[in-house]
Amino acid sequence: MAHIGAGVEYALHCLLYLVSPRDGAGPSARDLAEFQGVSPSYLAKLFTKLEKAGLVRAQEGVRGGFRLARPAEQISFLDVVDAVEGRKPLFECREIRRDCILYKGAQPSWDTIGVCSIHAGMLAAERAMRAELAARTLAEIAAGVSKKIPARGQRATSDWFAERAQKRRRGKRTSRNTGTDR
Repeated sequence: MAHIGAGVEYALHCLLYLVSPRDGAGPSARDLAEFQGVSPSYLAKLFTKLEKAGLVRAQEGVRGGFRLARPAEQISFLDVVDAVEGRKPLFECREIRRDCILYKGAQPSWDTIGVCSIHAGMLAAERAMRAELAARTLAEIAAGVSKKIPARGQRATSDWFAERAQKRRRGKRTSRNTGTDR
């Protein structure tokens, strides 16, 4: 079982599409969900968590969509992990050393003094993992991705989102003009 779930991966991918702002609002959660082939309701839940953590902000209305709430250089992987997964420990010590059959009823005091060596090792690993996640920013991966994806691929992505935004705007105007609800 993964400690960091797929929600973090989807969130990071979505946030990448918000790094380079376009005219008007950023993409909608529905557009991002369709683009990645994931359920819109699932992505909406992720964006609720990201918004609550202050990583994105929503813009309502015809030109609605999402934007980063702060510069990509100020959003770390750790920010995203904590927003999506909550801050939970990598390891939970159960103090099983207290259940040793040799000490039933007469646990020696030396056996439980201080932090268990196993727990200490896991705490050190968690500190290292969190430090590494804190050191990686959204801007860093965006720069790497932009070097990796050819210009035509970047244009195709940008055009797809621009077309979706245009359709949303046209759909709203049509709704108001005809009195139909879309």
